[in-house]
Amino acid sequence: MTEEEIEEGIRRDPDSDTTNFDWSKAVLVMPKRKEAISIRLDEDVLAFFKSLGAGYQTRINAVLRHFMEQVRAKQK
Repeated sequence: MTEEEIEEGIRRDPDSDTTNFDWSKAVLVMPKRKEAISIRLDEDVLAFFKSLGAGYQTRINAVLRHFMEQVRAKQK
């Protein structure tokens, strides 16, 4: 394809038009700061989370967060 054909294809593609997005109400959400620590986990627990693929530390954090939120809710 020539450069002109590629550009024409982009112009005809309805999904390539980003001018219809309204960004006026967009909110910047900064990720929470994380602290690097050393933690000892049972081998099988760590192996399980690692077996789920990339992002296992994020999943461990999510499980701990859920536990924390449940405990806090019961304390109220």
